[in-house]
Amino acid sequence: MFARITFYPTLMYNIFMEKCTSRMWYNRIDDTVILGALPFPSITHELVEKERVKAVISMNEDYELWLANDAEKWKSVGVEFLQLPTTDIFETPDQEKLVRGVKFINKFLPETKSDFHDRSVYIHCKAGRTRSATLVGCYLMARNKWTPEQAVDHMRLERPHILLHRAQWMALKTFYTDVIPHTKLLE
Repeated sequence: MFARITFYPTLMYNIFMEKCTSRMWYNRIDDTVILGALPFPSITHELVEKERVKAVISMNEDYELWLANDAEKWKSVGVEFLQLPTTDIFETPDQEKLVRGVKFINKFLPETKSDFHDRSVYIHCKAGRTRSATLVGCYLMARNKWTPEQAVDHMRLERPHILLHRAQWMALKTFYTDVIPHTKLLE
């Protein structure tokens, strides 16, 4: 209930921070992944045309998406959509969702140098700081054979305002020790 009550005030805070500080609504993390906040319909064209987004992963619950594109709207512009609903503030994505998310991202990895930046995946939650950053950290560990610390350091270089609490760090470390050694799970 607390997450629902605080949704609009914290969304307004995120909009304010993007307009009045150096924070960006989204940031490219690597050649495939863009980590960002709730993608309002007003940025759909920019994401599809400029950023070459071919897929979107939402870590939001249904009630958080009424201001954003749903699966049908994304499909209408040729974008695949995966929703891995995770409650804001109190939850972190479970390992099953993290594995599903990494597998989904892997479908869009560049096959050749000419595919570089041609098939991007936009990963978001409300602010692109916690739930979605946890998934992106798992993807970076799987793709680059990085430790949780290396993955988070890289994300912080590209998106300095990510915010990982103890639960998110635990999820990253569990993924690193329990999933990464079994790379077949990520194919």
